[in-house]
Order: sequence, then structure tokens, then C-alpha cells
Amino acid sequence: MAAVRGLLRGLRRATVSCRTLTLSHARCQHEFTSLEEKPQFPGASAEFVDKLDFIQPNVISGIPIYRVMDRQGQIVNPAEDPQLPQEMVLKFYRTMTLLNTMDRILYESQRQGRISFYMTNYGEEGTHVGSAAALGDRDLVFGQYREAGVLMYRGYPLDLFMSQCYGNSGDQGKGRQMPVHYGCKDLHFVTISSPLATQIPQAVGAAYAIKRENADRVVICYFGEGAASEGDAHAGFNFSATLECPILFFCRNNGYAISTPTSEQYRGDGIAARGPGYGLMSIRVDGNDVFAVYNAVKEARRRAVAENQPFLIEAMTYRIGHHSTSDDSSAYRSVDEVNYWDKQDHPISRLRHYMVSKHWWDEEQEKAWRKKSRKMVMEAFEQAERKLKPHPDNLFSDVYSEMPAHIKQQRESLWRHLKIYGEHYPLDHYEK
Repeated sequence: MAAVRGLLRGLRRATVSCRTLTLSHARCQHEFTSLEEKPQFPGASAEFVDKLDFIQPNVISGIPIYRVMDRQGQIVNPAEDPQLPQEMVLKFYRTMTLLNTMDRILYESQRQGRISFYMTNYGEEGTHVGSAAALGDRDLVFGQYREAGVLMYRGYPLDLFMSQCYGNSGDQGKGRQMPVHYGCKDLHFVTISSPLATQIPQAVGAAYAIKRENADRVVICYFGEGAASEGDAHAGFNFSATLECPILFFCRNNGYAISTPTSEQYRGDGIAARGPGYGLMSIRVDGNDVFAVYNAVKEARRRAVAENQPFLIEAMTYRIGHHSTSDDSSAYRSVDEVNYWDKQDHPISRLRHYMVSKHWWDEEQEKAWRKKSRKMVMEAFEQAERKLKPHPDNLFSDVYSEMPAHIKQQRESLWRHLKIYGEHYPLDHYEK
């Protein structure tokens, strides 16, 4: 009984203490009005409101599109003119037109059955060259599969483009990749892989490593607006912001994800609108204006290095060609639509207008360069056709530092098979 009486006395004391604490807490609460309370939630920075109101999908009327030149090649705001030297602008133009010529020849090559696959860059040349020119030589590039102009601007030779597409003995990838899946260690261009958007989180990892090295470098990661719908894009954006990585996300919004138009891909205001939600510095630029692309990438690169933070650049452009040689875009868009962008708002013609107005280019130079560039491409094309395919042993190499027993058995099995049935295979097309 004594124990029970002691327990009851303890409960009464606890009850009195709780009442005292509650009254004290209430007095503290009354020291602040409801309007003065500040949210303490750790997941967002905001204020309390007393009116029910849902946020509309487009909070602002539309993210503006930054441009430097109009469609006639005239500088809109002289303060934004990058004032690039003549030789640099000529390099822009020659790279863009050389890429265009290479595309036409390799596209026809595929149609004739000479190569298995191809993807053109028609209409997007300005995004390649403008961005490549603004990068440092050692900046690491993760491409999707429509960034051949970046490699070309960095000095990747025509014979290697051709060898890769033909998968011959001159191919640095030893014929193991599909055409247009380029890569070059010397030029800091990571080999392209087919699965969509896988390069985005990989690029963030590389940028985090560069940050830890404290190197004066950035990573640029290219992708299309269709790839931005992949989960890897979400993971990449979020990790880059939380880890504060020096990376430039460069989205080529060309209107179509293969055959799916943007109107069926998303309901928000494009890709740049997603940036603030992830904590990314974001901008939308005219991708057909090579100077606008150059200015945006140059400034984003400078700040990414100085501040260790990611940037999202959405370049608005248009894919004039088919998605690939496996696609027929006439099934989902009109000829008039394509012709408008090809004839009225092409990045190459816009830059040519600018050069002509500066008296840096004329019709004679245009004819001479077109003839010369076609000759250069055709010579590389003919050389690539004559080269043999890589030796069949390359099927088994470059995976392990020392070839394991089961791989050796597979190689021996292949050669036993070829010894018996070799006459049924075009072995004379391969290196001996």
C-alpha cells in the first residue's frame, strides 16, 4: 500500500508540473501572433499564407530566349556582340558547313547500303559550334549522338569520322560501335552510347571528380528535350545541385523526340523551367544564333569553375533532318514546316548573313569553299571504303588485362569454325 501511495503522490506532482509547463508554453506562444510565425520546416524556404491557392504550371509568362543576332544576321544589342575575330568566325562557318557536307554524303552512303546507320545534324550546327568554341580544350564532353560538330570543331579529322562510321581498321573503337558513336580520349570526348540519357548521371560523377581535384575544368553534357524526360535526367540534375558540381547541362530542344513533338512530351515551359526546381542556374537561348550559344556557354563555364555550381542551358533549335536513317519524319510533320526552318531560320545562313555584312565573305568564296569541302569529304570517304575491317581477334580483346580461360576458349572455337567454314564468310574484307 505504501508503494501505491508513493506512486500516486508522484503522479500528482507530475500532473502539476505538466500543467505549469503547458501554461508556460502557452504564454510563450501568445508572445507571437500568427502573422509573425515563420515556417521552420527543413525542406523549403517559404512564408505562411492564409489563403488557399494552387500554383499554376506556368508561374511566369514564358522564359525568354536570349539572342544576339536576328534572322538576317544583324546584331540586336551591340553590348552583347562577342566581338570575335574574323578568323574565329570563319572557323565557325567552315566547321558548320563542313559538317553539313559530311552529313549529306554519309546519309546518302547509308541509303546506298554502304554503311548500316547514320544520323544527320541538319539545323543544329549552331548549337555544336557555338558551345564548343566557348569551352576550354581540356573540358570533358559527354555527348548524346547528335554532337559531331563539337568533335569537328576540336579538330577530329574527317578520316576518323569516316572510319568510325565504316567500322574499319582505322576506327579507334575497332569497329565495335554503331555508326556516329564517336569518342576521342585525346580531345576529351567520352564515347557515345545508345541508351538515352545514361550520360547525364555519368557526367555529374565526372564533374564531382573534377571538383575534388580542384582543376580549372568543367564537364558539359549534351542531350535532347526527349532525354530530359528520362529518370536519369532527374538524378543528374539533383545530384549536380546538391554536390555543387562544375557542370553545364546543354539541352538541344529541337522540337521532336524521334516522332514525338514537344506538345506531347511535357506541359511545362520547356526544359529551362525545370532548372530552378532543382537549384540550377538556367537560361534559354536561340540555338540557331551561334553567338548567343557562345556567350551563354562561355559565361556559364566561367561561373561553373569559379563558383562550383551547375548550369542548365536550353538551346531552342529545330531538327531539319529525319531523326536517323531508321526514321521517316514525313509521317509526322509537314514539308512546309521543315522548309520554313531550312530556308527562313537556319544557323548557317544566319551566320553567313553576318559575315557578308562585315565583308568577310562573298559568293566567290562560298563557291570555292563548297567545292573544296566536298572534295575533302569525298577523299576521306573513298579512303574509308578501301580500308579493311579490324582483325576478328578484336572481338575478344580490351575487356580484361589478361584474357581469361573462357574467353580464350571462345576465340579458339571461332577459329576452328572459320577453318572449316571460312569460305562462307567475307574474310578477305578483314585484316589478316
